[in-house]
Amino acid sequence: MHADALGNRRILLVEDEVIVALGIEDMLTELGCTVVGPAYSVESGRAIAVTEQIDAAVLDINLGGTVSEPIAQLLAERGVPFCFSTGYGSAVVPAEFRDRPVLQKPYTKAQLAAVLLTLES
Repeated sequence: MHADALGNRRILLVEDEVIVALGIEDMLTELGCTVVGPAYSVESGRAIAVTEQIDAAVLDINLGGTVSEPIAQLLAERGVPFCFSTGYGSAVVPAEFRDRPVLQKPYTKAQLAAVLLTLES
C-alpha cells in the first residue's frame, strides 16, 4: 500500500496496552516500517527515544494514567517527528503539542499510513 514511501522507516511505538500495541506493530510492519519498541511506559519510551535511531514515533497519550508528554518533549528536542494516538479525543493532547497529528483510536492501517506520510524528519 504505502510500503515504498514508508519502507525501512524506524518508528518508535509507545502504547501501554499490549494487544493494541501488537495490532499497531503488525500494521507498521505491513507498511514496511521497522518497529522500535514497543514501549509500554513513559520510562521505557524515554529510554528508547534517547538510545535508538528513530525516524518518527506514534505515542499513546495515556500510558496507564500517565501522560506521554515527557517522551514528546524529548522527541521534539531531538527533532524527531511524532503523532499522538488516543481514544479520548484531541482535547487531551498537551497544549504545547496541539499542532501534532492525532490518530483517534481505533484507527486503520490506511489512517496510520496517511499520518506517517505527513511526518518528516
